[in-house]
Amino acid sequence: MGWERVLDWPFGKGMHTAERFAKYWVAVGFAALLVCPFVVSPIACLAGKAWAGQSGNVGELSVSALHVTATDARVIADADATSFAIDLSGDVTAEVFTLANPYRVIVDLPNLSFEMKPAGTQKARGLISAFRYGLFAERKARVVIDTTGPVRIVRADMTRAKSGSGVTLKIDLEPMDAVAFGAGTGARRSAPSVAENQTAVADDKGRKPRDESRPTIVIDPGHGGIDPGAVGADNVAEKTIVLSVGRHLKSAIENLKNFDVLLTRDSDVFVSLSKRLQFSHEHSADLFISLHADAIEERHFAGNIRGATVYTLSERASDAQARLIADKENASDLIAGLEMHDAPGDDQVQSILIDLLKRETANFSNEFSRVLAGQLAKSIEMSRAPQRSAAFKVLKQPHAPSVLVELGYISNPDDQDKMTTEIWQKKTAGAIAAAVQSYFSKRLADRP
Repeated sequence: MGWERVLDWPFGKGMHTAERFAKYWVAVGFAALLVCPFVVSPIACLAGKAWAGQSGNVGELSVSALHVTATDARVIADADATSFAIDLSGDVTAEVFTLANPYRVIVDLPNLSFEMKPAGTQKARGLISAFRYGLFAERKARVVIDTTGPVRIVRADMTRAKSGSGVTLKIDLEPMDAVAFGAGTGARRSAPSVAENQTAVADDKGRKPRDESRPTIVIDPGHGGIDPGAVGADNVAEKTIVLSVGRHLKSAIENLKNFDVLLTRDSDVFVSLSKRLQFSHEHSADLFISLHADAIEERHFAGNIRGATVYTLSERASDAQARLIADKENASDLIAGLEMHDAPGDDQVQSILIDLLKRETANFSNEFSRVLAGQLAKSIEMSRAPQRSAAFKVLKQPHAPSVLVELGYISNPDDQDKMTTEIWQKKTAGAIAAAVQSYFSKRLADRP
């Protein structure tokens, strides 16, 4: 009786061999889970269950690494406790930890996709003020749960659905003392220091040789994955609009035949600010264009504020609105669940880099900003002050002129409707490409 016949039981003879083989090992795995408390170590039995007090506030639920789908998520709260639950189509390894400043619970899940209603539709309940989800890196999904204060992960369980077709991950939370919480159990694991980020872009090591005959243009669609950016009234996410415009812009510039064009991201995945800077540096960018779309939270003003704006780097913002937008864009890493550490001496490093930028690239950045604002004005509506400046982290690039373009306001119904159309996106991309061509033509003409 060969192994194919063994697989006939208990799944039937009508199945293909591969299918019987897969279900056989699923059954074996299930049996192993039932007996694991008696035959393997307690650590292995975390496959389906994790619990920890604050001293062990990082839980890991280890089951299979097969691709699964998240189908629903909800907050459960009463007077005594708050829980977060997420339904999954199958087993997955979940890692759960906490972070401070602001207080958050982070859930990392590999090989996962989301088929759920927008997280923004969930109302604050109990200890949870909001949550969001998306790709944090390739093949790695993340859920970020904002909490009203420091919390302890009391328990994290994966339980099989009654139908047997999936599992539910449930995380129970309770409030705790801020001193005992400290920086959270995930501290010092999420991101390099600001000083490391700045040094990486200031150092010439690791950069590709520059080809003067073919300038390299780096297009940076903002946000992505776990970080949706601004969200419009119809749940239109900034990350989706800017990625689409970025792809059209790449094609438009490539059609000019004179440039090498790269995207910092070409899918719905999160890329940290430091990695965007590093990408630009390593590819010896001759021009860096970051794409964004803003939103005004005050509904009373949302209908009146619209249009595109081109930003350049400045230590001091040109106005209060520019400063607020820079603060919001600079918080992208925190939104995605990264912890930013300010190492000693960061202020001095930043000041030195600002000086370098003023000397080497500020004039070029301002010149391109002027050309770009003029080209965009021929095609789309501009804001009342189309050229502004602020301390955007992603523009701190001593090696390349850089601008950040807010394409419009998705909080404005007219802007949102236009920005979601392919016609508008291609027209805008064409205007930016024309500005790139004009800018570099003048640069080449001015060379001795």
